Amino acid sequence: MKKSIEIRWHGRGGQGAKTAALLLADVAFNTGMYVQGFPEYGPERMGAPITAYNRIGDKPIRVHSNIYNPDFVVVVDETLLHSVDVTKGLSKEGAIVINTTQDKKDIIPLLKGYEGRVYTIDAHKVSMETLGKYFPNSPMLAAIVKVAEIMDKDVFLSEMEASYKHKFAKKPEVIEGNMNALRMAFEEVK
Repeated sequence: MKKSIEIRWHGRGGQGAKTAALLLADVAFNTGMYVQGFPEYGPERMGAPITAYNRIGDKPIRVHSNIYNPDFVVVVDETLLHSVDVTKGLSKEGAIVINTTQDKKDIIPLLKGYEGRVYTIDAHKVSMETLGKYFPNSPMLAAIVKVAEIMDKDVFLSEMEASYKHKFAKKPEVIEGNMNALRMAFEEVK
């Protein structure tokens, strides 16, 4: 990981983009990094577009604002490509990670001329195979950790397991499925 990175998440209310950003901040903090993880709220309703953010670095973070020029963008819901400028301010040295079943060549025309790296993952397939329900946030979280090289895969998985054990203390049956989703997502991101 470079000295600091900024990530902007685009999703819809109820898909877990906010939760994924907060989990990433928690896990990075537990490995000794300086972090911020926060949502930006508009009309708060299920299905409405939401934005969340992460700052992760090896030095204290002094800025406290939204992220306007992210290094990475995560798109949890591909329908947002038609209504939100998800590449606005995105560094061409960074990358965008999109949850989609479409081929990358079919997605690129929707990215308003973005010239950086484009990664795709079918988070629906991953979550259905590992969780039995559509929860795209775990696969998207693993995808951005891999693409942005935030931390070593084994460290990430170990920290996520500890986080899930705490978060799901009263529902331990969901831990294995979420861990399998993370592992599978590392392999599925293209």
